[in-house]
Amino acid sequence: MSRLNDLLRQVAKTDPQLAKDLRRETDALADRRAFGLNFERHTPEAVELPGRPVRKNDKVRILPERGKMPKKENERLYRVTKVYSEDGERWADVAAVDDAGNVWSVIVDDLVVVAEFRDPIYPGLVSTGKVERGGDKPFHTVINAENYHALQTLLFTHRGKVDCIYIDPPYNTGAKDWKYNNDYVESDDHYRHSKWLAMMERRLFLAKELLNPNDSILIVTIDEKEYLRLGLLIGQVFPESSTQMVTSVIAPSGQPRANQMSRVEEYLFITYIGDASVGREIVDENSAGGATERPVAWENLIRRGTSARRIDRPNQFYPLMIDTETRRIVGIGDALLPPSAARGDLAAPEGLSMVWPIRSDGTEGRWRISADAARRLLERGLLRLGRQNRSSGQWAVNYVLQSDVSRIESGEIRIDGYSEDGSAILVRTDVSASRRVVPKTVWSKDSHNAGNYGSSFLRQLLPGRSFPFPKSLYAVEDALGLFVGTKPEATIVDFFAGSGTTCHAVMRLNRRDGGRRRSILVTNNEVSADEQRTLRAHGHRPGDPTWESLGIYEYITKPRIERAVTGKTPAGDLLEGDYKFIDKFPISDGLEENVEFFTLTYESAMRLASNRDFTKIAPLLWLRAGSQGRRIDSVASGWDVAEKYGVIADLDLSEPFLKAVESQVGLTNAFIVTDEDRLFEALVRQLPEHVEPVRLYSSYLRNFEIEAGRTAR
Repeated sequence: MSRLNDLLRQVAKTDPQLAKDLRRETDALADRRAFGLNFERHTPEAVELPGRPVRKNDKVRILPERGKMPKKENERLYRVTKVYSEDGERWADVAAVDDAGNVWSVIVDDLVVVAEFRDPIYPGLVSTGKVERGGDKPFHTVINAENYHALQTLLFTHRGKVDCIYIDPPYNTGAKDWKYNNDYVESDDHYRHSKWLAMMERRLFLAKELLNPNDSILIVTIDEKEYLRLGLLIGQVFPESSTQMVTSVIAPSGQPRANQMSRVEEYLFITYIGDASVGREIVDENSAGGATERPVAWENLIRRGTSARRIDRPNQFYPLMIDTETRRIVGIGDALLPPSAARGDLAAPEGLSMVWPIRSDGTEGRWRISADAARRLLERGLLRLGRQNRSSGQWAVNYVLQSDVSRIESGEIRIDGYSEDGSAILVRTDVSASRRVVPKTVWSKDSHNAGNYGSSFLRQLLPGRSFPFPKSLYAVEDALGLFVGTKPEATIVDFFAGSGTTCHAVMRLNRRDGGRRRSILVTNNEVSADEQRTLRAHGHRPGDPTWESLGIYEYITKPRIERAVTGKTPAGDLLEGDYKFIDKFPISDGLEENVEFFTLTYESAMRLASNRDFTKIAPLLWLRAGSQGRRIDSVASGWDVAEKYGVIADLDLSEPFLKAVESQVGLTNAFIVTDEDRLFEALVRQLPEHVEPVRLYSSYLRNFEIEAGRTAR
């Protein structure tokens, strides 16, 4: 190596960039292990950014002509030297990165910006929609982005704070299931395995920094093509952690393999970080499928479905008297008869409010039981007030089913005290029918069938649309439940989100135990290979609205999660069918959760540092503070304080800002926009101890400049 170092120093005198590139490659060779997993660490990846404005000094590719398939020359990288207008069109002068001597003039619309992973990025987020049914719950977040850059972004918001990462990466089948540097990696690619390992290693190193080092879990699913290499890679990235491999039967009837045995299983690598441990599984001895949890359920009191109107059962339209201060139900009114009588005819007793069975569309519905039955449940603590929907003002009401009331009377369920709101704390005691066991490393459950509860279930939510090999919803729910089932505030990340099963599973876990877990999903808007050929034949290119509308994020992930929450199609029709196994209920009931959808953007460091693009990083500050409550999208007034965080851009207004921070219970972060060390430190000294100060924009910029330097590995 000493001779190589001498030669590199000589090269650096005449060609510093070449010397730098050679140094990167020799460092990679020197870093190889004498024993373990050795592979080519390929040139850091690059991602195309259709729709991103072309700026001077950007790296770009020239798009193929409309109606034509890409050729090798379309993979060449150019650097933009000038952007200008001529004859009403925008043009750019570009020089090839590998041959800067020649300059071409190209219409800007024929260029697509490219981000190489070794280059620093300055990301922002732009909201593309939201669904809100969860009251004051934290928001789940779904990000349309290249996942490597999204992981770098999450290091600014969630470094060391993630409880569980669940990923289902491409299995490297050779059947155009993933790309490396804009090219599909096919079965005849001699570097297929090393490209896959290079791709995975970069992301796992970032994932490691997201996970809580004291107690967290990494779950990676894979099949037989890469499981051996993946196991070694995880061992090298997480040498201080222990890993188990689980065999999960996902296709009992078998998936054909040419000239080989049919495959019925896939594998999950479970990596235990810090003090992490597996939870216990409740096994129902009377269940043919085994391993089904049977919690004491509190159901929604309002009737859902097609016969849930007031006129269908007028005697089940009555008010509940509630004390909003203590969040208690204090009385049950009589049914409002006749059906033509108006709610406004009744006045609530002094100091109380009334809750009526009002459906999500604002129409009058009905409760599931009569007023007398509700009074009997209230007396026993089996009727309670749920959360309030902030947008509609409506309160949720929950009750215990008659089947579980009977189990209370028989002793199978006991009342183990009462909560502050007067509701009973219920504990199941029928251990003869179920028992808690340590999970085994082979999972064989009907609920994990990927065909029935992955592909078929997705078609039920999105008729006419398909996605290759989605996971069974219940398989993901079971896997997550073992590790975050006792963590009702857990943060779960999936950066190979695909159809969005992980978010769906987390929302169902929350419904089962009233949890406030939040998921962060990352998926790109890649269009399938077959669809790309059709689109190109019709003259479409990446960035065109028609092209983008058929990408994974827009066509599958986003609508799937929206429908899971609302229980409806975009036209307002109720979804058909029921959830099965654990926690059975109609899909049309939806899930009482909040979700916001974002697209990751690439911003100018200069504009950010001068506070000209605050709206682009505003969602990042909100995410860092817990993605809960109001988001601060502007500090035009100099400062603002929301439920969980505050931002100040004019330090002359420190006094009212500090007063607002101190009066806001539960506030966790203060973002301070200043270049002055002295002013920043002075304000930090006056903040409450529990508030984390973050300096903008130096903390933000430094995070991404440091991360860019790591991509040369």
